[in-house]
Amino acid sequence: MFQKRVDQVIARMKADGLKQILVSEPCSIYYLTGVDVGPGERLFALYLNDEGRKVLFLNTLFTVEQKDCEEIWYSDTDDSTSLLASVINLSETLGVDKDWTARFLIPLMEKCEGLKVVLGSKYVDDTRAIKDEKEIECMIENSQINDVVMERTRDFISEGMTEKQVEAFILEQYKLLGCQNVSFSPICSFGANGADPHHMPDDSVLKAGDSIVIDIGGRKDCYCSDMTRTYFCKEASDEYKKIHDIVRVANEKAEEIIRPGVRLCDIDLTARNYISSFGYGEYFTHRLGHFIGQTDHEFGDVSSTNTETVKPGMIFSIEPGIYLPEKMGVRVEDLVLVTEDGCVVLNKVDKKYAMIG
Repeated sequence: MFQKRVDQVIARMKADGLKQILVSEPCSIYYLTGVDVGPGERLFALYLNDEGRKVLFLNTLFTVEQKDCEEIWYSDTDDSTSLLASVINLSETLGVDKDWTARFLIPLMEKCEGLKVVLGSKYVDDTRAIKDEKEIECMIENSQINDVVMERTRDFISEGMTEKQVEAFILEQYKLLGCQNVSFSPICSFGANGADPHHMPDDSVLKAGDSIVIDIGGRKDCYCSDMTRTYFCKEASDEYKKIHDIVRVANEKAEEIIRPGVRLCDIDLTARNYISSFGYGEYFTHRLGHFIGQTDHEFGDVSSTNTETVKPGMIFSIEPGIYLPEKMGVRVEDLVLVTEDGCVVLNKVDKKYAMIG
């Protein structure tokens, strides 16, 4: 499995004429080797070239099983960038990760005088964007768990609770269901707090008539889930019900057109145009979706500027929203898996508004 992924990365490099890359993002190294390390401040990298050479650089502090690649170990007192420089072909351009820190990149460039460095993340990112069978199995299972957590949370919430109380309940449910941790800090927003798409739970108390935005995801077997549902506490005004219906239908209309060959920007446009047709366009303040896998936000998005086309195996979110400052917010989010002729919505919790609490 890992070698197949490496081969796909190398094939993408060859198509662009790039002969070597340095992979430093831990999730990408795990994806290509199965080595799961949290390096902290220490250098951790995988060197790949177009001839199939694989060299993994590891600090002796780490404990890993032997893998099908060369291993170069170093201690805290060794010059790790010199070891790295000894492997690089100085006559060829080197691709590096988008997030590799300057504390490693600059010393490497100083040691490798004349080395041309380019951004090389896309070769791994584009490969990771197309989930293989094992990844799809993990993400389907995690979305099923997320459905359960959402339903339990919906049934738990009652008037008079604080956002922090709901957050604590959510965190406990993921533990009970076997998740190692969460994909991101749970978002629980009551009333006017829902107008902030990334509001973090505080001591706000739930009142009748409040909107309730719940955006949650769990992480299990190194893969993430993500979903948002919006409810109302006991009652809702006609305006708030209408807004919820607009957001839900925008979500459904976007999902209906997803199939291989469709541009990601056109999916965004479908939801955005629908919301705008009711006069709420200015209140849909973010892109429609993001890719997801080992992290909750992977490279790739569903936005007005992304003209790339949808491909089978992609998994991304569809999450339109309307946010009325100082009043309320509504977001409805699913993860979708692109198939050969359409898509499968991974979240099964009912999207229609409900009165709870």
